Amino acid sequence: MNDLRHVLVVDDDASVREALEQTLELAELSPVPAGSFIEAKDHIAPDFAGVVLSDIRMPGRDGFHLLGHARAVDAELPVILLTGEGDIPMAVEAMGQGAFDFLEKPCAPDDLLAVLNRALQTRALVLENRRLKAQVETGDAAARMIFGTSEEAAELRARVRAVARAGTEVLVTGPPGAGVSKVAEVIHLMSPHMDGAFVKRPAASLDPEGWEAACTAAAGGSLFLDEVGALPGPVQYAVLERIDQGSAPRLIAGGTTDLAAAVAAGSFNAELYYRLDAMTVRIPALAERPEDIPVLFRHYVAQAAEQAGLPVPEISPDHLARLMAQDWPGNARSLMGAAMRFVLGLPEESAEDSELGLSEQMARVERALLVAALGRHQGRAAEAARALKLPRKTLYDKLARHGIRPEDHKP
Repeated sequence: MNDLRHVLVVDDDASVREALEQTLELAELSPVPAGSFIEAKDHIAPDFAGVVLSDIRMPGRDGFHLLGHARAVDAELPVILLTGEGDIPMAVEAMGQGAFDFLEKPCAPDDLLAVLNRALQTRALVLENRRLKAQVETGDAAARMIFGTSEEAAELRARVRAVARAGTEVLVTGPPGAGVSKVAEVIHLMSPHMDGAFVKRPAASLDPEGWEAACTAAAGGSLFLDEVGALPGPVQYAVLERIDQGSAPRLIAGGTTDLAAAVAAGSFNAELYYRLDAMTVRIPALAERPEDIPVLFRHYVAQAAEQAGLPVPEISPDHLARLMAQDWPGNARSLMGAAMRFVLGLPEESAEDSELGLSEQMARVERALLVAALGRHQGRAAEAARALKLPRKTLYDKLARHGIRPEDHKP
């Protein structure tokens, strides 16, 4: 969700500036007042978590100077200009110089807030993409490739790092679309075998000759057997023999099959299962970590836009709330598809949603919005109630109905 609330308000007229501040505070935004270019410029930085709202006409250096300074510091920082009736040609010129938008004074509060919220959404996406890019460039493979801010995501990264260092056989499990193959690659990249090849083979396609060829290709590296539960019986024995001899490459097995059930049914070798199960990584479903959905979706949208050669579209809080309300049985793979459809402007409708009644869909959205509000306000129910424009008793009734505890959202 968009947590950016700061608006740098620049106007030399104290009464106008104070009126703008009041409008923003009523909308739960955080105004940062400045009466001149000199006062404003110290707030403008590449990491400024907000946007700029400035009058054009000011003594000394005016709004054009401020726009130029902001563009020089951070070309992606939204600057919105306030214009008098005679300044509209100037404002149009400013748009050509990179202003985000302009508004004519006096400006209706609803119009002002609509533009500011759009600008804040744009800024949130820019800063999130920069954070992810920095993570990719400076972090280890787990930080670069396993996204999410939830406790579950952090635990997954920690588990992957520990397992990777061990250098032994490992079993990676997860629901369909959760990214088993990706996690297997991360384990390889963080292991003692990282300088060797990462070889991926679908287990069902292997015969004994194919297994030996795969071992040769992965010598000194890692061999990932995808959907290991489908490994043919004769190859299971060949794999176990190689492991016992110590002649197998680093073996990473993965899939969605319940191997314990397959052992009980007699379709999977029990000894091989116990060898693999000694070191495991389980990937949580998206439904277990809904707070990661906005982060992942923004990442996938930026990725899809780059792939399609299109600009990154704005993502509204309502859209993210609807995404969080879904269970995503297809997990990350389905979310990636939703991101591509969003970038291409295609209608979004999941099979799951189409089977739900209106009341159940609305209940899911309501729950997601409640969780998001508590998250934004660090579990403070009174502040969440004000943000949602609900009486406090009504909020607590809704929280109880959905089984949500405010204390679970405190830092």
